[in-house]
Amino acid sequence: MIIISKMKQKESRSGVIYNVTIFLRLQKFLLPYKLDMVLVYSFLVISSIFVLVIPALLGKAVDIIQTEPSFRAIIFIALGIIGSGIFRGIASYGQAYYSQAVSQKIAFDIRNLLYDRFQRQNFSFFDKTPTAELMSRATADVEAIRMLISFAILRMVQVAVLLLMVTAILFSKNWQLALVTLAVLPFIGFRTTKTSRRLRPIWLSVQEGIAVLSTILQENLSGMKVVKAFGRENEQTQKFNDQAMEVYSRNVAANSEQAANTALMTFAVYIATGIQLLYGGSLVINGTISPGDLTSFIFYLLTITVYVRMIGWLGNILSRAVAAGERIFDILDLEPKIKNAQSTSPNSIQHGKIEYDNVSFNYDNGRPVLKNITFSVNPGETIAIVGATGSGKSTLINLLSRFYEPTDGEIRIDGTDIKKMPLESLRNSIGFVQQAIFLFSTTIRENIGYGKSNASLESIRAAAKFAEIDKFISNLPNGYESIVGERGINLSGGQRQRLAIARTILLNPKIMIFDDSLSSVDTETEAFIQNNLKQMVEQTTTLIVAQRMASIYKADKILVLDDGQIIQSGTHTELISQDGAYKDLYQLQLSNQSSKINSPVDNIGEPSK
Repeated sequence: MIIISKMKQKESRSGVIYNVTIFLRLQKFLLPYKLDMVLVYSFLVISSIFVLVIPALLGKAVDIIQTEPSFRAIIFIALGIIGSGIFRGIASYGQAYYSQAVSQKIAFDIRNLLYDRFQRQNFSFFDKTPTAELMSRATADVEAIRMLISFAILRMVQVAVLLLMVTAILFSKNWQLALVTLAVLPFIGFRTTKTSRRLRPIWLSVQEGIAVLSTILQENLSGMKVVKAFGRENEQTQKFNDQAMEVYSRNVAANSEQAANTALMTFAVYIATGIQLLYGGSLVINGTISPGDLTSFIFYLLTITVYVRMIGWLGNILSRAVAAGERIFDILDLEPKIKNAQSTSPNSIQHGKIEYDNVSFNYDNGRPVLKNITFSVNPGETIAIVGATGSGKSTLINLLSRFYEPTDGEIRIDGTDIKKMPLESLRNSIGFVQQAIFLFSTTIRENIGYGKSNASLESIRAAAKFAEIDKFISNLPNGYESIVGERGINLSGGQRQRLAIARTILLNPKIMIFDDSLSSVDTETEAFIQNNLKQMVEQTTTLIVAQRMASIYKADKILVLDDGQIIQSGTHTELISQDGAYKDLYQLQLSNQSSKINSPVDNIGEPSK
């Protein structure tokens, strides 16, 4: 996949610089919520102040008990500790609430940006990137970034604030003991940075593994009928298990690295506490500091190390977020190859004349699919396109809607290069019934009216009648409010095709394209659909890709494609009168039904039920 290959290239970049770049880019998502973040950090500072009040009060209590025992003083100190705890709790609540709110807003923004970027990508992007891979970026990766913003960044700031406050307090009491107390912190910071650098590629591989696992799951659930039909349940289960084990192994490797770092930092903290007690105890014995001062020093060290030791976990979150950010920016930075033309024209297509001028097309692998295609279609004409599988028929019509861009040549509609037409205007003027029918998991009414959200039920029913599907729908218990199921699972192939045709007819476009879209209906129903379409066809330019002669023999012109080139062109009568690929196809398919094909289609009876 193109995205994964880009990510592998990034691995060769400087680790620290690249991590910082991604991290700083992620911070830009905070800019719209500056006021919210001011509240968050205000609560954070207040909470940190009350965290540091408690060790000072405990140290004071020790000195009072040793020098001037007073139960009343102890009560005041106890109340002070309780009050500090209450205010710290209130501040912590405010910090947590607003930080979660901001992180959810940012997750919302990123998901919308990703979805918008998905919508703007070309067909070639989706040809190369599995659906589950994109879903993983919009879910797991976004959640990793949300965790960074809602927790990791705030804790990092809190650690920094506490360090500054503790440092100031300790140096104000005794600078020598302060140095002993804080000596372990550079080592902890060094270990955290080193571990974070080592974890980033591991977490990147974990998230890539999860994306692959999601792809396997999505493909197996979507293709469950095929899996069961071929009895491949055990093989697919093993394939899923193998990938799940791979993800498990990568997670274990990441957590093992993290656990080793946490254990080492914990050991370093205990060594620092022991050294602090030895040196501080000697200062107490010499009378340099009081026992209460030593007590507060120890509590300050224990307090700050709780947060500093958290740096290891925060580094873990940071590594995951940077890896996730890298994957998300791969999408956000990906510009679509097919650009939307800037035009003030509300609708560039007025008549529907189509011209292909020496058009060629290659996919990214360089293999030529179309070679020097030249033909024209006048408004209201019907052109049929036939040819063997892989001859380039579907690619030819996909170029008209700019799903792909020609490698060479020009396509014009009403004399205007389609590259100069706004994409929305172009595609709204072209009704496309594709070979692979897709229906949404909603009602029949919503599926037919998908391209025209304000369509009335009467217009939807009229389109359904054109497509010979109204009687079937009306006989359903819920009629047009019936749910079609995921991808139209509750409908037959022919019914799905007729719904797709109705959906296109409802748009009343200037140009209609049928990409083998009658292949799943019986011949009599096909004839009735064609008869119903005559009223539209007289005013609509129509392109039909089909293999059945009943779908194409009445076309004004038939193009025969082979290996990406037009090898024959003419009417049905002209083409069967000459030797060639079309006559061979005709004789192979319909030589025994020639009398039926050459009779008026209008005389065919009611479609079979």
